[in-house]
Amino acid sequence: MNLKLIIWSLIFVCQVIPAQTLRLTDFEKLINALNTGERVRVIMHYGQCQWADENMADTPLPKAVSGMDIDTYEYFEPGVVHNKLAFVVFSNAKLIQNPKGKGYVYNYGKIRINSDNTVTITARYIDVKRFKTVMDETFKTTINDGTNGGALDLFVSRKE
Repeated sequence: MNLKLIIWSLIFVCQVIPAQTLRLTDFEKLINALNTGERVRVIMHYGQCQWADENMADTPLPKAVSGMDIDTYEYFEPGVVHNKLAFVVFSNAKLIQNPKGKGYVYNYGKIRINSDNTVTITARYIDVKRFKTVMDETFKTTINDGTNGGALDLFVSRKE
C-alpha cells in the first residue's frame, strides 16, 4: 500500500510544472500574450515617469509603485477610433483606505499602451460617498525593456 502511495505521489510531483516569470519588452509581445490568454501583470513606478501635464513639471513625482493584473482590455487597430497607432487600454478600480486623508476611496487606474511602446497612466482617487474625484494624476512613460529605464514593467508567468 505504501509503495502505491509513493508511486502515485511521484507521478503527481513529476506532472507539476514550475512557472517562470518573464518580462514582456514591447507592445507586440504584450498583445501576443493577451491574445493567447496569458495573465499579464503590470507594475508602475510613478517616480520614474514624466508628468503628462507640462504645468506639473516642477512638481516632484510621487515615490510610489502600484501594480495590477490585466484581465479586461480593449485593443484598437490604427484608425478604429481616429487613432494613428494601434493601442491597448485597460483599467481597474479597488476600494482602499485613503492614503491622502480619512476614510476610503476608490483607487482607479487606467493604462493606455501604444504600438510605439509609449504609455499613458491615469491614477485617480474617487470619494466613495460623493463619487467626486479627489486626486487625478496622469503620467507618461514607456514599456521597460530591461535597458531603457521605462517606468512600466510587464510580466507574464509561463510554465517551463
